[in-house]
Amino acid sequence: MIKEFVWAAMMAGGLAPAAVAQVVPATQGESIAPVAQVRDYSIQPVPFTAVKLDDYFWLPRIETNRVVTIPASFARCENTGRVKNFEMAAIRKGKFCTKYPFDDTDIYKTIEGASYSLAVHPDPALAAYVDSLIGIIGRAQEPDGYLYTARTIDSLHPHPWSGMDRWVKENELSHELYNSGHLFEAASAHYLATGERNFLDIALKNADLLVATFGAGKRHVAPGHEIVEMGLVRLYRITGKKEYLTLAKFFIDERGHRAYDKSNPDEWKNGMYWQDDEPVDDQDEAEGHAVRAMYLYSGVADVAALTGDTTYVHAIDRIWNNMVSKKIYVQGGIGAVGDGERFGADYELPNTTAYNETCASIGEVFWNQRMFLLHGDAKYIDLLEKVLYNGLISGVGLDGKSFFYTNAMQVVKDSTYPDLEKTRSGWFECSCCPTNMVRFLPSLPGYIYAEQGDNLYVNLFIAGTANVKIGGKAVRITQVNDYPWKGNLHFMVDPVSPVWMDLRLRLPGWVRSVAIPSNLYEYAPRIYGDVVLRVNGKAVDYRMEKGYAVIGRKWKKGDRVEVTLPMPVREVVANDSLKDDRGKVALQRGPIMYSAEWKDNGGVVSDFVIPAHVAFRPVFEKGLLNGVVVLKGGVKRKEGGAPAAPAELMAIPYYSWANRGPGEMRIWFNEQ
Repeated sequence: MIKEFVWAAMMAGGLAPAAVAQVVPATQGESIAPVAQVRDYSIQPVPFTAVKLDDYFWLPRIETNRVVTIPASFARCENTGRVKNFEMAAIRKGKFCTKYPFDDTDIYKTIEGASYSLAVHPDPALAAYVDSLIGIIGRAQEPDGYLYTARTIDSLHPHPWSGMDRWVKENELSHELYNSGHLFEAASAHYLATGERNFLDIALKNADLLVATFGAGKRHVAPGHEIVEMGLVRLYRITGKKEYLTLAKFFIDERGHRAYDKSNPDEWKNGMYWQDDEPVDDQDEAEGHAVRAMYLYSGVADVAALTGDTTYVHAIDRIWNNMVSKKIYVQGGIGAVGDGERFGADYELPNTTAYNETCASIGEVFWNQRMFLLHGDAKYIDLLEKVLYNGLISGVGLDGKSFFYTNAMQVVKDSTYPDLEKTRSGWFECSCCPTNMVRFLPSLPGYIYAEQGDNLYVNLFIAGTANVKIGGKAVRITQVNDYPWKGNLHFMVDPVSPVWMDLRLRLPGWVRSVAIPSNLYEYAPRIYGDVVLRVNGKAVDYRMEKGYAVIGRKWKKGDRVEVTLPMPVREVVANDSLKDDRGKVALQRGPIMYSAEWKDNGGVVSDFVIPAHVAFRPVFEKGLLNGVVVLKGGVKRKEGGAPAAPAELMAIPYYSWANRGPGEMRIWFNEQ
């Protein structure tokens, strides 16, 4: 039981304050004992280990991750020299043989993903291989706990980003604490999946070094690439060692105290790139490197939940509102500017040069889940869903071994931006995105449900069965649906004995005519069907609270809930402040954003015109792109100086583009 609750914390940053125990390894190698958790998120995610999927959309992707992506990732860590770096560090001899000082984290993240997979799909061969890697990592660790192959291999000639001494360039590009953060996350996952202490002990030794090195009266630094804050929180949840939580808060509070030239527009020099130009409490906009930002805001949410710091909450509320109202693409992507992989200014969302790093989308999911746990508002899950079905899974090919680092908004022939990523790659010199996908996908079932007292939140619509506890009673809830292609949702509620429960079913923003939780994007006005909700075949009254349809009743075994979400094709229009999107429309059906690709449209898609009120037909194509609903409609085509002529447009889900070779693609279409 302890492990189930801690798994919930691992997935989304929370433990129920009244009901949860932590596991506490007092010293390395000792057995564990429970200890009470005092304060945390009041809403708790149902752990992914308690949810068994049975759907045709996500389960195959998670299985592909297990049998293709994880082995391919380990193989690439071997053949690119990432494993060799640890082997050389163990003997303190050789030359760092990859490009970046954070390449260690690709092994950590792949072990993390493998651990999540092992938790629900035992695999002795995989477990043995992971143990062999952990042995190599342990031998590379220095006696005091320092673990950073870019220095340990040859401390007299470290990586140029690292500086001649430990930590001296941490606030910039050394990534020493970033490596530690991913180490902590991976080791926590491995311990909770296997019960083995080998990797956790390595992480605790490193964390204790950080505690001895940084803090009040010790070394001060604002980590250059955040994630150590999230990692320290994970170790705190496992061990109960308050020093880890204190250090996570210390790192957050160190931001904004360095002297920068605030007038310098170069964000590499004025602190904005690192979210370090102002104290976190004073920040009010999403800024700088988008992945760093997402990890920082996620860490801030965790520490706020664990300490009760409402000033933190107010800060990330302001930052979230800025991002959602001024700095996010229609398919959920963030980080528009390639120079620095960063947020641009308000409304700076160009299509031709959109960057949209895959890691930033994964970070968005982490942050939005935490915002939901803080506030219980469906708008955060609405955004999480938008990112999940569009700008996130676009980052991995249908084969499970080809990837996008950036996610384009449009590709045209003879582009004036030849560096724009048009085809998927097997890996990258900087392969943070593929390994981030490896660790994210197996954890997805942990985002479907959440609990709070006698409330059960249903956040995502993915077929399968979950075992939860409401009012101290076991309840099994089963989803049957064909989401995201169809809006007919069926839920079976089976408590062991009758139990009062508020079932909170999210009614997605897209079904409530809210394209995004701001006025940045809106739907063209039309009349659509109503949501239909029945219990045991009869229409029931429900109340709406923060985007949820709430049905409060005493549930008994065999109760059935049916929800019908109308899924018309909707035209999305942008705020006039987005100059690249003026006079254009995008297409959405359910949670899915659509794009037109060269393969289905005669090789060219840049000349389509979609007049007002085109009736698009959704058609399920079983043999296309692993089975997708495509949109077909009569539009017009503008060729050269000739008048626009009738034509048919076929659009595919945005996430599925670039799986059939390079060519044109676009999301936004001219209206005239």
